[in-house]
Amino acid sequence: MTGAAAVRDVVIGLDLGTTSTKAVAFTPDGSQLAQASHGYELQTPHPGYAVQDPQQILAAAYRAVADVAREVGADRVRGISFSSAMHSLMGLGPLYEPMTPVITWGDTRAAPQAERLRGGVNGLALHRRTGTPIHPMSPLTKLIWFREMEPKLHESVAFWVGIKDWVLVHMCGALVIDHSLASGTGLMDIHQLAWDAEALALAGVSPEQLPELVRTRDVLPGLTPEAAEAMGLPETLEVVVGAGDGPLANLGVGAVRPGVAACSIGTSGALRVGVDRPAVDPQGGVFCYALTEDRWVVGGAINNGGATLGWARGIFAPELGEGSEAELLELAARAQPGSGGLIMLPYLLSERAPHWSALPTGAYLGLTRGHRREHLLRASVEGVCLQLALVLQSMRAAGLDVTHVRATGGVTRNDLWRGVLAAALGMTVDFAEGQEGSSFGAALLGMEALGLIDSIDIVDELIPVEDSVRPEPRALAVYSQLLPVFAELYTHLVPTFQSLRRLAPNLPLDLLDED
Repeated sequence: MTGAAAVRDVVIGLDLGTTSTKAVAFTPDGSQLAQASHGYELQTPHPGYAVQDPQQILAAAYRAVADVAREVGADRVRGISFSSAMHSLMGLGPLYEPMTPVITWGDTRAAPQAERLRGGVNGLALHRRTGTPIHPMSPLTKLIWFREMEPKLHESVAFWVGIKDWVLVHMCGALVIDHSLASGTGLMDIHQLAWDAEALALAGVSPEQLPELVRTRDVLPGLTPEAAEAMGLPETLEVVVGAGDGPLANLGVGAVRPGVAACSIGTSGALRVGVDRPAVDPQGGVFCYALTEDRWVVGGAINNGGATLGWARGIFAPELGEGSEAELLELAARAQPGSGGLIMLPYLLSERAPHWSALPTGAYLGLTRGHRREHLLRASVEGVCLQLALVLQSMRAAGLDVTHVRATGGVTRNDLWRGVLAAALGMTVDFAEGQEGSSFGAALLGMEALGLIDSIDIVDELIPVEDSVRPEPRALAVYSQLLPVFAELYTHLVPTFQSLRRLAPNLPLDLLDED
């Protein structure tokens, strides 16, 4: 169908991820019509660096949208709506030319700056004002690193932006940042929805060097000729600015109402709950990011999710090989809840919530001659879920009443993961039927902005629950006893983590390759 008679009912959710960009076409009833994904390299040229080529990401975005638009029919596409990985940073010249690569959330070179700022007199106050933990992932700490370590480059940069801001400049010709991604920079006062003067002073930047703050539902009225040609879409196509992938993931699984938390466990993990106003716990254990101006998410991301068990497989059951998750978890399930008194701190990639530190490393504690590999495997699953339980404690310390959990992610298809998660969190966990997470959330936000649906609350009707898991009483009792022990271990081990960090330069290089 072409011309004026065409039904323009498709919104493409475009998700700029850490390793790939995915475009997914949806209709207002939640039907998925097409999807395409194109990847790009994460470069680690030096220890602590995690950067990407912005041109590759822009090209991937164009190709993904073009693939989907071609499949559904370009004249059926009403608009594009964005999701993006949070906490990225790149420097641009006066003509928007890249002066740095994209520095991703996983870049930890600003760890010394983050530890110093976090331990300072204003660190916690800054976290409470901006909603962003003081952590190397934060663009604020990255900017402090550039100011201290690369002063000439810092002074020569005309604009500091995130990856979505860069893509929107090329796609729509507008240098803007939505309140959601801005709330993850550490530079915006979430209570005023304005750039924070103290944060900007610490970063050494002016408001003029940052994109214009806009609402997540704002609509940009057209495409640049370059973008329109690359994607096979008309220049008049509307583009919804969109939001960060974390808040949109809550929307994508139907966890937007107060009290309903979204839990995702993939390679990493996260637990977030929707609220109607900004909130941060007194100790700064959780973040607070915007979805819209009247909808926020509070919670925490953890660095070590399913990747922890993947590491354990390679060490304790290498004969199972890749793609053997079912057999691996059958082995882990032979151990009883609590793994015979064995605890794993799953900090193989340091940790974010609720500690927000690049300092910790992983550990097994309570190991005896009686333990077998099934105990070590199960303890890695339990460690991940207990870490999410610590995030839940911090959310409740912020005054939030978490009453329901909806979980998604590749590992949650397994019964052992589901049972341990429910018992560790101490509540029934609903598992939603598979959706495209952040892409679906972006599309829903775009549909609301473009008038295709009345409200994003329609998501409650679009995502059915496929399974509900209640805590098994015996496991619940065990994890209730283990959780306070697990929680205190981090504090007790901080001096040890610090000593190991000081020793690290003197250790053989082959022991440091995974840092």
